[in-house]
Amino acid sequence: MRVYLPVTLAELQHVSPVLLAPRVAHGVTPALRALWPDEDDEGWEYAAQAAAADGSLLLLAGTPDAPSLRVVVAADVPEACVRGLDDPPVPSAVEVVCGVDLSQMVSVHVDEPAAAADVAAAAGGDEAAIERLEERDLLWYDVTEIAQIPAR
Repeated sequence: MRVYLPVTLAELQHVSPVLLAPRVAHGVTPALRALWPDEDDEGWEYAAQAAAADGSLLLLAGTPDAPSLRVVVAADVPEACVRGLDDPPVPSAVEVVCGVDLSQMVSVHVDEPAAAADVAAAAGGDEAAIERLEERDLLWYDVTEIAQIPAR
């Protein structure tokens, strides 16, 4: 199953080659499909990725030393590693119960460095910055480029 994992750049580049589990991630769930029944697979995937970007922002709010960029890892994990949540905060939310290693990562999506000020302000609760971030798309990186992702 394709999942979108919210992370911080510090976690991705400096902690470990395996992202720790369990953790909340996002995917194309039956609830997400039901919410937007006229959408297609690409639209549902985009919605799940956007929810993961919001999750990354929440992580940044609790990790002030991390670079102020939202980071989402797209990964393909076995269905057995994904569980539904009893009370999901958003329709795309799931729990990944297995560690995710580099071989399962498909791509990494990161804010451009110019977004850092808005990301920092949004992590601090600035509603105007949150709205500006909703208009920004994340940049795509291949997993082989993780070390080259600019921190600022």
